[in-house]
Amino acid sequence: MECRDRWIMQAYIVGIALRNDLREGTSLCAAIQSIDGPFETLDDRYPGWHPAPYSFQGMVRLFLYREITGKSYRTLGQYPELADVFGLKRIPGESVLSRAWRHRFDDGVREFITTAAHYVVKEIHDGDLSVPGARPKEEVLTPEKDRIPATTEEPTESGTGFSDRAIHRTTRLAREHGFGGFDSGRAANATYEDTRFFELQTFMGMVGCGTAQGAARFQVRRGKEYGPHGDTHLRTLKQFAPAELIEAFDQACDRLLSAIASEASFRRPVTTAIDITTVPYYGDVEEMPMVSGLTPDDRAFKFATLSIVGQNIPLILAVEPVRESSAWDDNPSNQVHRTVRRLVSRAKEHVPIETVLCDREFDSMRVYQTLSNLGVNYLIPKRITSTERGAIESMADDNHEVAVESAVVDVELGSHPMRFLYVPSSKSDGTAVFATNLRVGPDEAETFCRRYSRRWQIENEYKSIKHDFLAKTSSKDYRVRLFYFVFAVLLYNIWRLTDFLLKASVEGEMGYAPILTAGECVELVCGDLIPPD
Repeated sequence: MECRDRWIMQAYIVGIALRNDLREGTSLCAAIQSIDGPFETLDDRYPGWHPAPYSFQGMVRLFLYREITGKSYRTLGQYPELADVFGLKRIPGESVLSRAWRHRFDDGVREFITTAAHYVVKEIHDGDLSVPGARPKEEVLTPEKDRIPATTEEPTESGTGFSDRAIHRTTRLAREHGFGGFDSGRAANATYEDTRFFELQTFMGMVGCGTAQGAARFQVRRGKEYGPHGDTHLRTLKQFAPAELIEAFDQACDRLLSAIASEASFRRPVTTAIDITTVPYYGDVEEMPMVSGLTPDDRAFKFATLSIVGQNIPLILAVEPVRESSAWDDNPSNQVHRTVRRLVSRAKEHVPIETVLCDREFDSMRVYQTLSNLGVNYLIPKRITSTERGAIESMADDNHEVAVESAVVDVELGSHPMRFLYVPSSKSDGTAVFATNLRVGPDEAETFCRRYSRRWQIENEYKSIKHDFLAKTSSKDYRVRLFYFVFAVLLYNIWRLTDFLLKASVEGEMGYAPILTAGECVELVCGDLIPPD
């Protein structure tokens, strides 16, 4: 019997045993605590010397409980008594749970847990068993085990070919994974749960209005007692310090990726793109160190992002505020390599990275060396100076369209060999120059540089973020500005994950273009769903 088949059989054996205990009136926690299973034979990816403070069997039992109840990582922390039930010192934090699911458990362990737990959920509802807290049956009709042809679903009004139930279920799953990483730290007895503020923020992005008007319209839509006042909303957002907000986004990315942890394409190194986008600012620049000057008259906040590009699901893995040197502040200059280091370092916590694509704004020896130090390949277009013009003229004299020039980067950060690739420009009749740390010869240089065209996706991402998800504000408080942008990026990721999960639920290829529009997704996220616990 193959390994996968053995684990599937063991999962159903465990599921049947749990169902039988529940039929006899045993509580869910007691049933999971006492169940005999093949836990000692499951593969713990952490080696014996790993300092993990949580027992492997205890973690497996906890995740069985989570999959049966559908509780979020954050909600599990509200039940410290579960630690004793499952033999743990304490309930792990969100980041530990996310890493355990993605890194400590292999495909076999994850499939064992989900197969057993989802079987139990179906039996609970089909058998009308009294199990408080069991998740809805619809949430466990997974793409792999309940695969159906797209043509058998009743078409929705948007014409996607998916039922309203499938779209609502999938969007709710993606929203729970995304919102779960954000916690304002407000008291447990606060009037409004954090999800109410996130729904309001989503609504403001959807209708394109500011906080005061958005809060009033949201109360009309959902009820006066449901939505917070605009001033309350802004006070809550200001509780997210910039560093904490970036950490929350990282946790949200980890949770979103955990929903597709078994997807093979994310276990292979991916191609990513780094870019910087701007959000205009029209106010006074005094004491505004995060505002950059674009031209003598134009001002803006700048944000850098790192995105997956190519044929993978186009998620944004990291966001970084950009602080530049301007006439009205004392910021140090030429710090873009530090922005790159933070972006790539955080993204590598989520997925393995093979190549990083950047635009000319990142043409810097320090950036080259930073990427080399991080162990990734890079492809960056170079600014054309007198040196490059001289080389291009020599190529024309020799009737060469392609040339490769070897060079060495030697800066205070380190040194490494690299190459400048001279290839025909894809935008004009001239020659483009790219920098890379890969060994590329003249015969393959032009084909290799075509990879750079994958960056077009990031421009579409920015258009969608600003048009569909970014709420308006005139606030000078940078905490508000940063939250608005980071949350808009999070909503973009929720949309793309929802689209990916819907496509994964049907047979055959669905293509790259999204089947669910950003507008349809954001309307569901901002209030048409039952808020998660």
